[in-house]
Amino acid sequence: MIHVFARTALLLGCATIAFPALAENASAETALGSAAEAGATAENAGSDDTGDRGSNIVVTGDVLYSNQLNALKSPTPIIDVPQSLSITTADQIIQQGFDSIGDIVLYTPGVTNSQGEGHRDAVVFRGVRSTADFFVDGARDDVEYYRGLYNLEQVEILRGPNALLFGRGGTGGILNRVTKKGVVGENFTGYRASVDTFGAFDIWADLNIATGENSALRINAAYESLNNHRDLFDGEQIGFNPTFRAEIGGKTTIDLSYEYVDHERFIDRGIPTDANGDPVRGLRRVTFGDAEENFTTFTAHVLRGTVQHSFSDSLKGNVTALWGDYDKVYSNYFPAGYDAATNIIAMDGYIDTTQRQNLVLSGNLIGEFATGSIGHTLIVGGEFIDTSNNNDRFNPVFDTAVADGRRPDIEFFPAVRPFPLRGGVGTLADGRTTRGPFTAVNDDTEADLTVFSAYIQDEVKIADWLRVVIGARFDSFEITVLDNRNGAVRTRKDEEITPRLGLIVKPQENLSLYTSYSETFLPRSGDQFADINPPADALDPDTFSNLEAGIKWDIFPGLALTGAVFQIEQSSPQVSDANPDTLDVIDSKIRGFEAQLQGQVTDWWFLSAGYSYLDGEQVGRTGPTGRRLRELPENMFSIWNNFRATERLGFGLGLTAQDESFADNANTATLPAFARVDVAAFYDVSENLRVQVNVENLFDELYFPNAHSPAELTVAPPLHARFTITGRF
Repeated sequence: MIHVFARTALLLGCATIAFPALAENASAETALGSAAEAGATAENAGSDDTGDRGSNIVVTGDVLYSNQLNALKSPTPIIDVPQSLSITTADQIIQQGFDSIGDIVLYTPGVTNSQGEGHRDAVVFRGVRSTADFFVDGARDDVEYYRGLYNLEQVEILRGPNALLFGRGGTGGILNRVTKKGVVGENFTGYRASVDTFGAFDIWADLNIATGENSALRINAAYESLNNHRDLFDGEQIGFNPTFRAEIGGKTTIDLSYEYVDHERFIDRGIPTDANGDPVRGLRRVTFGDAEENFTTFTAHVLRGTVQHSFSDSLKGNVTALWGDYDKVYSNYFPAGYDAATNIIAMDGYIDTTQRQNLVLSGNLIGEFATGSIGHTLIVGGEFIDTSNNNDRFNPVFDTAVADGRRPDIEFFPAVRPFPLRGGVGTLADGRTTRGPFTAVNDDTEADLTVFSAYIQDEVKIADWLRVVIGARFDSFEITVLDNRNGAVRTRKDEEITPRLGLIVKPQENLSLYTSYSETFLPRSGDQFADINPPADALDPDTFSNLEAGIKWDIFPGLALTGAVFQIEQSSPQVSDANPDTLDVIDSKIRGFEAQLQGQVTDWWFLSAGYSYLDGEQVGRTGPTGRRLRELPENMFSIWNNFRATERLGFGLGLTAQDESFADNANTATLPAFARVDVAAFYDVSENLRVQVNVENLFDELYFPNAHSPAELTVAPPLHARFTITGRF
């Protein structure tokens, strides 16, 4: 079990700690590198050195306000936001050696990773699973894939329902990526190159060109060659993201960008559990898949444009348009069951293709004014989304299973290394040769989705010590699904109003006590709306409410301590077993606590430490089941330290740990508790060149961080190291 750390905190950001000389000369690369310092206190946020860290940040009084579109959408001090949120900056991504969204999640309280079947980011926000609550520059990014980090200023994770600003979903939280924008008036080139002991390597480039007195072109690009500790695994990721910024008349900013993404990788869905529900550690080196048929390919073309305009000192507006074209193929054979007595594993599989086009239009007006002695920050906004989604899936047909008169999509193989399956042809446990091509149609649908939203929120400053946040959002969500197998067309339209209410009490300027209530909903088409699956098209959405209370305390400039207790309640209408014409409403609750301490403890020591406690029980038609939600560890703890030994030399030391959890809803398969130690060393060769080494899993712990089912537990990497060079000229 994991011991409780200080029950009081929240990640506000990551300051540049160990090597300020390099960071201060890389403002464009790390525009929010001092978010913890800037957000920590009014005094620090207004300091000169913070305000000069990059043109993407505007500091006015006690307000940290990014003129990039971000998750908060308004110029609100972080200390006055009545909600748990975490910010991970570009600096922290490099310093801790993060190379995926999953790495960031592992060091964030209240949030865990799920396996995502080896082909997508999948996050469990406070016990609520999601593959779609992802955003980029505030716009929805709901396609299933692994998101790169090469072009990011920061990653923002908000917990609790977030429907007011983000619409449906966001039931436990959302993750927003803020991308790098052009820096007016500067010319620079930044780069990163790294290689790890598995043989994986990457090269990132960041080029900024001043194209005039008031405009700049910035190009971020990355090539990543993938490798790890598992047999057969390989792949590559390519990202290319040119952006253009123009500042017109000091009042208008235009950002235009295009992003090309090309990913390909082997799919590894892990190893099974035994009859006792424990991971079969003896199979940890076996990759259960097909060297040729376990793969995913993903290609995306994304255009984004944002216009921001200051009508006056107190009234600002922005409009964003996003168009994305996505093409994905996901093919795999995977474990479906294991018999330890015979060492035989059952294999299933499918190939799935998705073609999606997203159009997102959104706009906000943000006004600051007073009515008498009462101050207001008012947000009025709207959003329109048009999505076209084509999806099909084909299951395998094993000829030996057909000959035996058995279920055709599952066959039984010896659990040996190397695994005897290649190109859909394999050797069974009984010695026969089998062929299992993906020829059986499972799904073939075309979905069209139209969403219209409007919202209003007022942040009311009643007195210096008292603030209220109140707002509501209206969503109209209409989906039409064509089943190409039989020509059936199903349509459903949901219209929901979701409220938000928050109260912030400030006994002193550097201390906030808050409570908040908010609601959100999730239509029955789910995260990916490939189908409505009858009779779900007749059911109302699942609804979620969140009640949270917390504290945010800026202990001193640069060091923040925050904590929150919360409860998420889900109501899910289900067709009654006794009478299909009536509904049962099933309510379930998740309760928890989060805490984090973040910031500069001394001038040579930066600390980020987080803890969360989560408790949730599955509820059925007859009431509580006594079973925990899957992948919901009761206790999670993480800590990261940066120590500056000299002006040039620094060290990092981290720990991330989780209690055991369950890999399935039946609570029959266990993900054991684990603790992993990470270390790092950094050396500044010059003001513009840094070398570093990050060592992950220092004590070579065998652990299983997540799963998709009892037969699919992820085998985490053993001890390994990454060597990195970062620089700028």
